[in-house]
Amino acid sequence: MVLFLLTVLTAVGFQNSLHMPAAVGMMAGLTYLQLFGYFLHITHRDEPELGLDPMSGEENPATDGEDSMRFDVFHHLARMEWDTLLFFYGVVLCVGGMNFLGYLRHLSEFLYGELGATPANMLVGLISALIDNIPVMFAILAMRPEMSEGQWLLVTLTAGVGGSLLSVGSAAGVALMGQAKGIYTFVTHLKWTPVIALGYLGSVAAHFLINSELF
Repeated sequence: MVLFLLTVLTAVGFQNSLHMPAAVGMMAGLTYLQLFGYFLHITHRDEPELGLDPMSGEENPATDGEDSMRFDVFHHLARMEWDTLLFFYGVVLCVGGMNFLGYLRHLSEFLYGELGATPANMLVGLISALIDNIPVMFAILAMRPEMSEGQWLLVTLTAGVGGSLLSVGSAAGVALMGQAKGIYTFVTHLKWTPVIALGYLGSVAAHFLINSELF
């Protein structure tokens, strides 16, 4: 968790202070993780459980001897299927194409011009559950609607929490379905959807209550 927070701070610091893309900071986070993995490899040579597959609890047959005791996060990243990676690539590419063709401008005029900022941002949460919160938020940033700070915080909240209503609505859910085949599926996630929906509505109500002066 410390490395994750450090990665986020690095990405923000690189963009705000050094004017470098946030992706450079995220790649630096992989460096942190690899250095920590090397530290575990050096200090835990005699603990073979580090070579266990966390999904099955069995020793990884691809690693024998000394390598079976090595903590290597990239081994688990390699388990992610190409269709998962192509999914994210495809949706972001589609959003970029829609923005280039001008469709996002018309969508922005309908959502934030006719419906209003609050109903539009609430609808964004439901849309992110069907598509994915990353391309939906990317589309909102491409639209650049005129909103107050409170509305920008609201759309960030709804896209993040609303995306968890379905397993395909968040990057973590899609990645987990690729990693934990047969254990975590679209159907098994549905049993938590009503609880997540209550959390979605509760988080929006709490936001209006706490940050009412920002609207």
